[in-house]
Amino acid sequence: MAKQPQTKKPKVWVVGGGKGGTGKTFVASSLGIYLSERRRKDVVLLDADLGGANLHSVFGLKQPKKSLNDFFELKVPLEELRIETGIKNLSLVAGDIHSLSADNIRFTQKKKLFRHITQLNANYVLLDVGGGSHYNIIDTFLFADKGIAVITPDILAVENMYQFMKNVIYRKLRMTLRFYGFKGLAQDTWAKRGMYKISNIRELLDFFKHFPETKDIVHEAFSEFKIYLILNKVRSMQDIHLGASIKSTFQKYLGMDTQYVGFLEYDDSIWKSTRQQKPFLVHHTESRFATEIELFTENLLRGNEVNLWEE
Repeated sequence: MAKQPQTKKPKVWVVGGGKGGTGKTFVASSLGIYLSERRRKDVVLLDADLGGANLHSVFGLKQPKKSLNDFFELKVPLEELRIETGIKNLSLVAGDIHSLSADNIRFTQKKKLFRHITQLNANYVLLDVGGGSHYNIIDTFLFADKGIAVITPDILAVENMYQFMKNVIYRKLRMTLRFYGFKGLAQDTWAKRGMYKISNIRELLDFFKHFPETKDIVHEAFSEFKIYLILNKVRSMQDIHLGASIKSTFQKYLGMDTQYVGFLEYDDSIWKSTRQQKPFLVHHTESRFATEIELFTENLLRGNEVNLWEE
Protein backbone atom coordinates (compact mmCIF):
# COMPACT_ATOMS: atom_id res chain seq x y z
CA MET A 1 0.00 0.00 0.00
CA ALA A 2 1.35 3.41 -0.94
CA LYS A 3 2.12 5.72 1.94
CA GLN A 4 -0.19 8.65 2.56
CA PRO A 5 1.15 12.16 1.99
CA GLN A 6 3.00 13.49 5.01
CA THR A 7 0.85 15.78 7.15
CA LYS A 8 3.33 16.68 9.89
CA LYS A 9 7.01 16.55 10.66
CA PRO A 10 8.43 13.34 12.14
CA LYS A 11 9.70 13.33 15.69
CA VAL A 12 13.48 13.29 15.57
CA TRP A 13 15.48 11.50 18.26
CA VAL A 14 19.26 11.36 18.33
CA VAL A 15 21.29 8.71 20.14
CA GLY A 16 24.79 9.86 21.01
CA GLY A 17 27.39 10.36 23.70
CA GLY A 18 30.94 11.28 24.45
CA LYS A 19 32.86 8.23 23.25
CA GLY A 20 32.61 5.12 21.12
CA GLY A 21 31.86 1.67 22.47
CA THR A 22 29.00 2.63 24.78
CA GLY A 23 26.35 0.82 22.73
CA LYS A 24 24.73 3.73 20.89
CA THR A 25 24.04 1.70 17.77
CA PHE A 26 22.46 -1.13 19.77
CA VAL A 27 20.21 1.32 21.63
CA ALA A 28 19.23 3.18 18.44
CA SER A 29 18.33 -0.04 16.60
CA SER A 30 16.41 -1.35 19.62
CA LEU A 31 14.40 1.86 19.86
CA GLY A 32 13.59 1.60 16.17
CA ILE A 33 12.47 -2.02 16.41
CA TYR A 34 10.33 -1.38 19.47
CA LEU A 35 8.60 1.68 18.01
CA SER A 36 7.92 -0.04 14.68
CA GLU A 37 6.89 -3.47 15.98
CA ARG A 38 5.27 -2.80 19.35
CA ARG A 39 4.00 0.73 18.76
CA ARG A 40 3.34 0.19 15.02
CA LYS A 41 4.96 3.47 14.05
CA ASP A 42 6.65 4.20 10.74
CA VAL A 43 10.31 4.62 11.73
CA VAL A 44 13.45 5.61 9.86
CA LEU A 45 16.86 4.77 11.31
CA LEU A 46 19.52 7.09 9.93
CA ASP A 47 23.17 6.23 10.42
CA ALA A 48 24.80 9.61 11.08
CA ASP A 49 28.05 8.10 12.36
CA LEU A 50 29.88 9.32 9.29
CA GLY A 51 33.28 8.18 10.47
CA GLY A 52 32.26 4.60 11.29
CA ALA A 53 28.83 3.77 9.94
CA ASN A 54 27.73 0.26 10.92
CA LEU A 55 24.01 0.45 11.68
CA HIS A 56 23.26 -1.59 8.55
CA SER A 57 25.24 -4.52 10.00
CA VAL A 58 22.72 -4.90 12.82
CA PHE A 59 20.18 -6.01 10.24
CA GLY A 60 22.57 -8.21 8.27
CA LEU A 61 22.87 -5.76 5.39
CA LYS A 62 26.46 -6.23 4.31
CA GLN A 63 26.79 -3.71 1.47
CA PRO A 64 23.87 -1.26 1.18
CA LYS A 65 23.34 -0.19 -2.42
CA LYS A 66 22.16 3.25 -1.31
CA SER A 67 23.57 5.50 1.40
CA LEU A 68 24.12 9.08 2.53
CA ASN A 69 26.97 9.13 0.05
CA ASP A 70 24.31 9.44 -2.67
CA PHE A 71 22.63 12.28 -0.79
CA PHE A 72 25.78 14.37 -0.42
CA GLU A 73 27.51 13.62 -3.72
CA LEU A 74 24.71 12.75 -6.15
CA LYS A 75 21.95 14.90 -4.61
CA VAL A 76 19.54 11.97 -4.27
CA PRO A 77 16.59 12.95 -2.00
CA LEU A 78 16.81 11.40 1.45
CA GLU A 79 13.37 9.82 1.10
CA GLU A 80 14.63 7.79 -1.88
CA LEU A 81 17.53 6.37 0.13
CA ARG A 82 15.37 4.42 2.58
CA ILE A 83 16.08 0.69 2.40
CA GLU A 84 14.14 -2.18 3.96
CA THR A 85 15.44 -3.77 7.14
CA GLY A 86 13.26 -6.87 7.04
CA ILE A 87 11.15 -5.46 9.88
CA LYS A 88 7.72 -4.05 9.11
CA ASN A 89 7.48 -0.24 9.31
CA LEU A 90 11.23 0.10 9.88
CA SER A 91 13.54 1.43 7.18
CA LEU A 92 17.16 2.50 7.18
CA VAL A 93 19.22 5.25 5.60
CA ALA A 94 22.73 3.82 5.59
CA GLY A 95 25.72 6.00 6.42
CA ASP A 96 28.27 4.42 4.13
CA ILE A 97 30.30 7.55 3.45
CA HIS A 98 33.35 6.82 1.29
CA SER A 99 34.79 10.28 0.97
CA LEU A 100 33.30 12.20 3.89
CA SER A 101 33.51 12.16 7.67
CA ALA A 102 31.90 14.15 10.47
CA ASP A 103 34.67 16.74 10.55
CA ASN A 104 34.49 17.77 6.90
CA ILE A 105 30.76 18.01 6.19
CA ARG A 106 30.20 21.60 5.15
CA PHE A 107 27.73 23.86 6.94
CA THR A 108 25.44 23.99 3.91
CA GLN A 109 25.47 20.19 3.60
CA LYS A 110 24.59 19.83 7.25
CA LYS A 111 21.67 22.25 7.03
CA LYS A 112 20.40 20.50 3.91
CA LEU A 113 20.55 17.13 5.67
CA PHE A 114 18.63 18.49 8.66
CA ARG A 115 15.99 19.96 6.36
CA HIS A 116 15.52 16.68 4.49
CA ILE A 117 15.29 14.74 7.76
CA THR A 118 12.30 16.84 8.84
CA GLN A 119 10.65 16.11 5.47
CA LEU A 120 10.87 12.31 5.73
CA ASN A 121 7.50 10.56 5.56
CA ALA A 122 7.64 8.84 8.96
CA ASN A 123 6.44 9.09 12.54
CA TYR A 124 9.95 8.89 13.98
CA VAL A 125 13.46 9.42 12.67
CA LEU A 126 16.20 8.00 14.89
CA LEU A 127 19.73 9.31 14.34
CA ASP A 128 22.74 7.26 15.40
CA VAL A 129 25.74 9.61 15.70
CA GLY A 130 29.38 8.89 16.33
CA GLY A 131 31.52 9.66 19.34
CA GLY A 132 33.51 12.82 19.86
CA SER A 133 32.68 16.50 20.20
CA HIS A 134 33.02 17.86 16.68
CA TYR A 135 30.61 20.70 15.91
CA ASN A 136 28.70 18.62 13.37
CA ILE A 137 28.03 15.91 15.96
CA ILE A 138 27.00 18.49 18.57
CA ASP A 139 24.77 20.32 16.09
CA THR A 140 23.04 17.05 15.18
CA PHE A 141 22.42 16.46 18.88
CA LEU A 142 20.99 19.96 19.25
CA PHE A 143 18.87 19.66 16.10
CA ALA A 144 16.87 16.68 17.39
CA ASP A 145 13.65 16.86 19.40
CA LYS A 146 15.11 14.43 21.93
CA GLY A 147 18.78 13.97 22.76
CA ILE A 148 19.46 10.49 24.17
CA ALA A 149 22.84 9.93 25.80
CA VAL A 150 24.12 6.35 26.15
CA ILE A 151 26.82 5.83 28.76
CA THR A 152 28.54 2.90 30.44
CA PRO A 153 29.37 2.79 34.17
CA ASP A 154 33.11 3.39 33.94
CA ILE A 155 35.01 6.53 34.86
CA LEU A 156 36.35 7.27 31.37
CA ALA A 157 32.89 7.04 29.81
CA VAL A 158 31.44 9.30 32.51
CA GLU A 159 34.19 11.88 32.04
CA ASN A 160 33.78 11.82 28.25
CA MET A 161 30.02 12.21 28.56
CA TYR A 162 30.42 15.16 30.92
CA GLN A 163 32.80 16.90 28.51
CA PHE A 164 30.47 16.16 25.59
CA MET A 165 27.47 17.65 27.39
CA LYS A 166 29.53 20.62 28.51
CA ASN A 167 30.34 21.29 24.85
CA VAL A 168 26.68 20.83 23.88
CA ILE A 169 25.48 23.44 26.38
CA TYR A 170 28.28 25.88 25.53
CA ARG A 171 27.61 25.49 21.80
CA LYS A 172 23.87 26.10 22.30
CA LEU A 173 24.55 29.18 24.42
CA ARG A 174 26.98 30.63 21.86
CA MET A 175 24.59 30.04 18.96
CA THR A 176 21.62 31.48 20.87
CA LEU A 177 23.39 34.68 21.89
CA ARG A 178 24.86 35.10 18.44
CA PHE A 179 21.42 34.78 16.85
CA TYR A 180 20.20 37.71 18.96
CA GLY A 181 23.18 39.90 18.09
CA PHE A 182 25.49 39.09 21.01
CA LYS A 183 28.27 37.57 18.91
CA GLY A 184 31.32 36.61 20.98
CA LEU A 185 29.66 37.40 24.31
CA ALA A 186 29.65 33.82 25.60
CA GLN A 187 33.29 33.28 24.57
CA ASP A 188 34.47 36.55 26.13
CA THR A 189 32.62 35.88 29.38
CA TRP A 190 33.96 32.33 29.66
CA ALA A 191 37.49 33.55 28.94
CA LYS A 192 37.14 35.98 31.86
CA ARG A 193 35.33 33.50 34.13
CA GLY A 194 37.87 34.00 36.92
CA MET A 195 37.05 37.71 37.05
CA TYR A 196 33.30 36.96 37.13
CA LYS A 197 33.71 34.10 39.65
CA ILE A 198 32.25 31.55 37.21
CA SER A 199 33.48 28.00 37.80
CA ASN A 200 31.19 25.86 35.62
CA ILE A 201 28.70 26.00 32.76
CA ARG A 202 25.67 26.26 35.02
CA GLU A 203 27.12 29.39 36.61
CA LEU A 204 27.79 30.76 33.12
CA LEU A 205 24.11 30.30 32.24
CA ASP A 206 23.07 31.87 35.55
CA PHE A 207 25.37 34.83 34.83
CA PHE A 208 23.43 35.72 31.67
CA LYS A 209 20.11 35.29 33.45
CA HIS A 210 20.95 38.27 35.68
CA PHE A 211 21.01 40.80 32.84
CA PRO A 212 17.83 42.24 31.27
CA GLU A 213 19.29 42.01 27.75
CA THR A 214 19.97 38.27 27.93
CA LYS A 215 17.75 36.96 30.75
CA ASP A 216 14.71 36.05 28.66
CA ILE A 217 16.82 34.84 25.72
CA VAL A 218 18.74 32.31 27.79
CA HIS A 219 15.70 31.24 29.78
CA GLU A 220 13.68 30.53 26.65
CA ALA A 221 16.54 28.64 25.00
CA PHE A 222 17.12 26.30 27.94
CA SER A 223 13.79 26.09 29.78
CA GLU A 224 12.68 23.00 27.85
CA PHE A 225 16.08 21.63 26.89
CA LYS A 226 16.59 18.13 28.30
CA ILE A 227 18.93 15.20 28.05
CA TYR A 228 17.66 11.64 28.31
CA LEU A 229 20.13 9.26 29.91
CA ILE A 230 20.41 5.49 29.30
CA LEU A 231 23.01 3.49 31.22
CA ASN A 232 24.34 0.47 29.33
CA LYS A 233 26.28 -2.64 30.41
CA VAL A 234 25.39 -2.36 34.11
CA ARG A 235 26.50 -5.21 36.35
CA SER A 236 25.21 -4.27 39.80
CA MET A 237 22.74 -2.14 41.73
CA GLN A 238 25.61 0.28 42.33
CA ASP A 239 25.94 0.72 38.57
CA ILE A 240 22.19 1.27 38.23
CA HIS A 241 22.25 3.98 40.90
CA LEU A 242 25.15 5.65 39.10
CA GLY A 243 22.62 6.94 36.58
CA ALA A 244 20.98 9.02 39.31
CA SER A 245 24.39 10.39 40.34
CA ILE A 246 25.18 11.39 36.74
CA LYS A 247 21.81 13.11 36.52
CA SER A 248 22.57 15.11 39.67
CA THR A 249 26.01 16.07 38.39
CA PHE A 250 24.61 17.29 35.07
CA GLN A 251 22.01 19.38 36.82
CA LYS A 252 24.42 20.81 39.41
CA TYR A 253 27.38 21.69 37.20
CA LEU A 254 25.83 22.03 33.73
CA GLY A 255 22.40 23.37 34.59
CA MET A 256 21.00 20.65 32.37
CA ASP A 257 17.59 19.12 32.99
CA THR A 258 18.38 15.40 32.85
CA GLN A 259 16.00 12.44 32.87
CA TYR A 260 17.35 9.00 33.73
CA VAL A 261 15.05 6.89 31.58
CA GLY A 262 16.54 3.41 31.82
CA PHE A 263 19.40 0.93 31.77
CA LEU A 264 20.53 -2.29 30.14
CA GLU A 265 22.30 -5.04 32.04
CA TYR A 266 25.50 -6.55 30.68
CA ASP A 267 25.16 -9.91 28.95
CA ASP A 268 27.17 -11.80 26.34
CA SER A 269 24.01 -12.61 24.39
CA ILE A 270 23.84 -9.01 23.17
CA TRP A 271 27.44 -9.20 21.99
CA LYS A 272 26.75 -12.53 20.26
CA SER A 273 23.67 -11.12 18.55
CA THR A 274 25.71 -8.22 17.22
CA ARG A 275 28.43 -10.55 15.93
CA GLN A 276 25.79 -12.67 14.19
CA GLN A 277 24.21 -9.54 12.66
CA LYS A 278 20.77 -10.41 14.00
CA PRO A 279 18.58 -7.76 15.65
CA PHE A 280 18.54 -8.72 19.33
CA LEU A 281 15.00 -7.59 20.09
CA VAL A 282 13.54 -9.60 17.20
CA HIS A 283 15.01 -12.91 18.44
CA HIS A 284 14.75 -12.34 22.21
CA THR A 285 11.26 -10.94 22.64
CA GLU A 286 10.73 -12.49 26.09
CA SER A 287 14.17 -11.75 27.52
CA ARG A 288 15.04 -9.50 30.45
CA PHE A 289 16.67 -7.12 28.00
CA ALA A 290 13.47 -6.86 25.97
CA THR A 291 11.75 -5.72 29.16
CA GLU A 292 14.49 -3.17 29.84
CA ILE A 293 14.26 -1.87 26.27
CA GLU A 294 10.50 -1.57 26.64
CA LEU A 295 10.96 0.32 29.91
CA PHE A 296 13.27 3.01 28.61
CA THR A 297 11.36 3.42 25.34
CA GLU A 298 8.06 3.87 27.14
CA ASN A 299 9.75 6.29 29.55
CA LEU A 300 10.96 8.32 26.57
CA LEU A 301 7.45 8.36 25.11
CA ARG A 302 5.68 9.22 28.37
CA GLY A 303 8.23 11.49 30.04
CA ASN A 304 8.90 9.09 32.92
CA GLU A 305 12.12 8.05 34.64
CA VAL A 306 13.62 5.00 36.34
CA ASN A 307 12.06 4.39 39.75
CA LEU A 308 15.08 3.21 41.73
CA TRP A 309 12.96 2.29 44.73
CA GLU A 310 11.38 -0.49 42.66
CA GLU A 311 14.65 -1.94 41.39
